[in-house]
Amino acid sequence: MKLGIQAALWIASIFFAYKIYDSVSGPIRFNKVKNQRYAKVINRMKDIRTAQIAHKDVTGVYANNFDSLVKFIDEGIFTLTEKRDSSYMEYDRTYRIDMLKEVIVVDTLGYVPVKDSLFKDTDRFRNMAFIPIEGIEDSTFQIKAEVINKNGYKVPVFEVKIAKNVVLFDQDDDFIKQENETVSVDGVNGPEIILGSLTNVSTNGNWPTIFDTNN
Repeated sequence: MKLGIQAALWIASIFFAYKIYDSVSGPIRFNKVKNQRYAKVINRMKDIRTAQIAHKDVTGVYANNFDSLVKFIDEGIFTLTEKRDSSYMEYDRTYRIDMLKEVIVVDTLGYVPVKDSLFKDTDRFRNMAFIPIEGIEDSTFQIKAEVINKNGYKVPVFEVKIAKNVVLFDQDDDFIKQENETVSVDGVNGPEIILGSLTNVSTNGNWPTIFDTNN
Protein backbone atom coordinates (compact mmCIF):
# COMPACT_ATOMS: atom_id res chain seq x y z
CA MET A 1 0.00 0.00 0.00
CA LYS A 2 2.89 2.32 0.83
CA LEU A 3 4.35 1.63 -2.59
CA GLY A 4 1.02 2.53 -4.19
CA ILE A 5 0.84 5.82 -2.29
CA GLN A 6 4.46 6.63 -3.14
CA ALA A 7 3.83 5.88 -6.81
CA ALA A 8 0.75 8.09 -6.81
CA LEU A 9 2.70 10.92 -5.15
CA TRP A 10 5.49 10.57 -7.72
CA ILE A 11 2.98 10.71 -10.57
CA ALA A 12 1.28 13.74 -9.03
CA SER A 13 4.64 15.45 -8.51
CA ILE A 14 5.65 14.84 -12.13
CA PHE A 15 2.28 16.07 -13.37
CA PHE A 16 2.38 19.31 -11.38
CA ALA A 17 6.04 19.88 -12.28
CA TYR A 18 5.12 19.54 -15.95
CA LYS A 19 2.18 21.95 -15.55
CA ILE A 20 4.45 24.51 -13.88
CA TYR A 21 7.07 24.10 -16.61
CA ASP A 22 4.43 24.36 -19.34
CA SER A 23 2.93 27.50 -17.79
CA VAL A 24 6.35 29.15 -18.00
CA SER A 25 7.64 27.74 -21.30
CA GLY A 26 4.30 27.90 -23.16
CA PRO A 27 4.21 31.71 -23.50
CA ILE A 28 7.91 31.72 -24.42
CA ARG A 29 7.37 29.23 -27.23
CA PHE A 30 4.30 31.12 -28.42
CA ASN A 31 6.11 34.46 -28.52
CA LYS A 32 9.01 32.92 -30.42
CA VAL A 33 6.70 31.46 -33.07
CA LYS A 34 4.64 34.65 -33.18
CA ASN A 35 7.61 36.95 -33.73
CA GLN A 36 9.12 34.71 -36.41
CA ARG A 37 5.86 34.60 -38.33
CA TYR A 38 5.11 38.29 -37.89
CA ALA A 39 8.57 39.13 -39.28
CA LYS A 40 7.90 37.06 -42.42
CA VAL A 41 4.45 38.60 -42.92
CA ILE A 42 5.69 42.16 -42.34
CA ASN A 43 8.63 41.72 -44.72
CA ARG A 44 6.20 40.69 -47.43
CA MET A 45 3.99 43.65 -46.59
CA LYS A 46 7.02 45.91 -47.09
CA ASP A 47 7.37 44.51 -50.62
CA ILE A 48 3.69 45.29 -51.19
CA ARG A 49 4.22 48.84 -49.93
CA THR A 50 7.21 49.32 -52.26
CA ALA A 51 5.13 48.08 -55.19
CA GLN A 52 2.10 50.20 -54.29
CA ILE A 53 4.15 53.41 -53.96
CA ALA A 54 5.68 52.76 -57.38
CA HIS A 55 2.22 52.06 -58.83
CA LYS A 56 0.95 55.40 -57.52
CA ASP A 57 4.02 57.27 -58.77
CA VAL A 58 3.45 55.98 -62.30
CA THR A 59 -0.36 55.74 -62.54
CA GLY A 60 -1.53 58.26 -59.93
CA VAL A 61 -3.48 55.69 -57.89
CA TYR A 62 -2.85 52.53 -55.88
CA ALA A 63 -3.69 49.07 -57.22
CA ASN A 64 -6.95 47.61 -55.95
CA ASN A 65 -5.95 43.95 -56.41
CA PHE A 66 -2.81 41.84 -56.55
CA ASP A 67 -3.24 40.78 -60.17
CA SER A 68 -3.00 44.42 -61.27
CA LEU A 69 -0.11 45.10 -58.92
CA VAL A 70 1.94 42.11 -60.06
CA LYS A 71 1.25 42.92 -63.72
CA PHE A 72 2.40 46.50 -63.14
CA ILE A 73 5.67 45.35 -61.57
CA ASP A 74 6.20 42.87 -64.39
CA GLU A 75 5.44 45.25 -67.26
CA GLY A 76 5.65 48.81 -65.87
CA ILE A 77 8.23 51.40 -66.89
CA PHE A 78 9.78 54.21 -64.86
CA THR A 79 10.55 57.40 -66.75
CA LEU A 80 13.83 58.87 -65.54
CA THR A 81 13.70 62.66 -65.49
CA GLU A 82 15.85 65.55 -64.38
CA LYS A 83 14.61 68.98 -63.34
CA ARG A 84 16.72 72.08 -63.88
CA ASP A 85 16.22 75.79 -63.53
CA SER A 86 16.29 77.88 -66.68
CA SER A 87 15.40 81.39 -67.77
CA TYR A 88 14.81 83.43 -70.89
CA MET A 89 13.92 86.98 -71.90
CA GLU A 90 10.35 87.70 -72.95
CA TYR A 91 8.78 90.93 -74.09
CA ASP A 92 6.23 92.24 -71.58
CA ARG A 93 3.43 94.17 -73.27
CA THR A 94 2.46 95.91 -70.04
CA TYR A 95 5.86 97.39 -69.28
CA ARG A 96 7.00 97.34 -72.95
CA ILE A 97 10.36 95.89 -72.09
CA ASP A 98 12.07 92.51 -72.19
CA MET A 99 11.76 90.81 -68.80
CA LEU A 100 13.47 87.74 -67.38
CA LYS A 101 11.25 84.68 -67.08
CA GLU A 102 12.37 81.84 -64.79
CA VAL A 103 11.12 78.33 -65.49
CA ILE A 104 11.79 74.73 -64.49
CA VAL A 105 12.70 72.47 -67.38
CA VAL A 106 12.09 68.71 -67.10
CA ASP A 107 14.40 66.59 -69.24
CA THR A 108 13.69 62.91 -69.98
CA LEU A 109 16.87 60.93 -69.40
CA GLY A 110 15.57 57.47 -70.23
CA TYR A 111 13.40 54.59 -69.13
CA VAL A 112 13.87 51.61 -66.79
CA PRO A 113 11.60 48.61 -66.08
CA VAL A 114 9.88 48.81 -62.69
CA LYS A 115 10.80 45.18 -62.02
CA ASP A 116 14.52 45.81 -62.45
CA SER A 117 14.41 48.99 -60.41
CA LEU A 118 12.55 47.57 -57.40
CA PHE A 119 13.26 43.83 -57.32
CA LYS A 120 16.41 43.43 -59.44
CA ASP A 121 17.17 39.72 -60.02
CA THR A 122 14.35 38.27 -57.91
CA ASP A 123 10.76 37.45 -58.83
CA ARG A 124 9.45 37.35 -55.25
CA PHE A 125 6.93 40.05 -56.20
CA ARG A 126 4.90 37.36 -57.95
CA ASN A 127 4.01 35.88 -54.53
CA MET A 128 3.10 39.17 -52.84
CA ALA A 129 -0.53 38.16 -52.37
CA PHE A 130 0.25 35.03 -50.36
CA ILE A 131 1.00 34.58 -46.65
CA PRO A 132 4.60 33.29 -46.30
CA ILE A 133 3.82 30.82 -43.51
CA GLU A 134 4.18 27.06 -43.87
CA GLY A 135 0.79 25.39 -43.75
CA ILE A 136 -1.20 28.37 -45.05
CA GLU A 137 0.74 29.21 -48.22
CA ASP A 138 -2.54 29.43 -50.17
CA SER A 139 -3.97 32.09 -47.84
CA THR A 140 -3.83 35.66 -49.17
CA PHE A 141 -3.70 39.18 -47.80
CA GLN A 142 -6.77 41.38 -48.10
CA ILE A 143 -6.09 44.39 -50.30
CA LYS A 144 -8.20 47.43 -51.12
CA ALA A 145 -7.57 50.84 -52.66
CA GLU A 146 -9.76 53.93 -52.84
CA VAL A 147 -9.64 57.66 -53.50
CA ILE A 148 -10.92 59.60 -50.48
CA ASN A 149 -11.70 63.26 -49.82
CA LYS A 150 -9.17 64.73 -47.39
CA ASN A 151 -9.58 68.41 -46.55
CA GLY A 152 -11.12 69.07 -49.94
CA TYR A 153 -8.51 67.10 -51.89
CA LYS A 154 -8.93 63.75 -53.64
CA VAL A 155 -6.25 61.48 -52.21
CA PRO A 156 -5.44 57.86 -53.16
CA VAL A 157 -5.19 55.44 -50.22
CA PHE A 158 -4.77 51.70 -49.81
CA GLU A 159 -4.90 49.07 -47.09
CA VAL A 160 -3.48 45.55 -46.83
CA LYS A 161 -4.23 43.32 -43.85
CA ILE A 162 -4.28 39.79 -42.48
CA ALA A 163 -5.90 38.45 -39.31
CA LYS A 164 -3.57 37.25 -36.57
CA ASN A 165 -5.78 34.15 -36.24
CA VAL A 166 -4.69 33.13 -39.75
CA VAL A 167 -0.98 33.74 -39.11
CA LEU A 168 -1.12 31.86 -35.78
CA PHE A 169 -3.55 29.20 -37.01
CA ASP A 170 -1.95 26.27 -35.14
CA GLN A 171 -1.20 27.98 -31.83
CA ASP A 172 -2.98 27.82 -28.45
CA ASP A 173 -6.40 29.52 -28.55
CA ASP A 174 -5.90 31.26 -25.21
CA PHE A 175 -2.59 32.75 -26.31
CA ILE A 176 -4.13 33.90 -29.60
CA LYS A 177 -7.03 35.52 -27.73
CA GLN A 178 -4.58 37.45 -25.55
CA GLU A 179 -2.56 38.45 -28.62
CA ASN A 180 -5.67 39.78 -30.39
CA GLU A 181 -6.28 42.07 -27.42
CA THR A 182 -2.73 43.46 -27.41
CA VAL A 183 -2.38 47.17 -26.66
CA SER A 184 1.31 47.96 -26.35
CA VAL A 185 3.96 50.26 -27.82
CA ASP A 186 6.17 47.26 -28.59
CA GLY A 187 3.44 44.98 -29.96
CA VAL A 188 1.23 44.65 -33.03
CA ASN A 189 -1.99 46.09 -31.64
CA GLY A 190 -5.40 44.66 -32.44
CA PRO A 191 -6.51 41.40 -34.09
CA GLU A 192 -4.90 42.15 -37.49
CA ILE A 193 -1.57 43.08 -39.02
CA ILE A 194 -2.31 46.16 -41.15
CA LEU A 195 -0.44 48.17 -43.75
CA GLY A 196 -1.79 51.55 -44.86
CA SER A 197 -5.25 52.98 -44.17
CA LEU A 198 -8.49 53.63 -46.02
CA THR A 199 -9.34 56.63 -43.81
CA ASN A 200 -5.95 58.34 -43.38
CA VAL A 201 -3.16 59.16 -45.81
CA SER A 202 -0.58 56.65 -44.62
CA THR A 203 1.70 53.91 -45.94
CA ASN A 204 2.79 52.82 -42.46
CA GLY A 205 2.02 49.52 -40.75
CA ASN A 206 0.65 48.91 -37.26
CA TRP A 207 3.78 47.05 -36.16
CA PRO A 208 6.50 48.39 -33.81
CA THR A 209 9.86 49.62 -35.12
CA ILE A 210 11.62 46.43 -33.94
CA PHE A 211 10.26 44.72 -37.08
CA ASP A 212 11.93 47.38 -39.20
CA THR A 213 15.29 47.49 -37.46
CA ASN A 214 15.57 43.69 -37.49
CA ASN A 215 14.70 43.32 -41.15
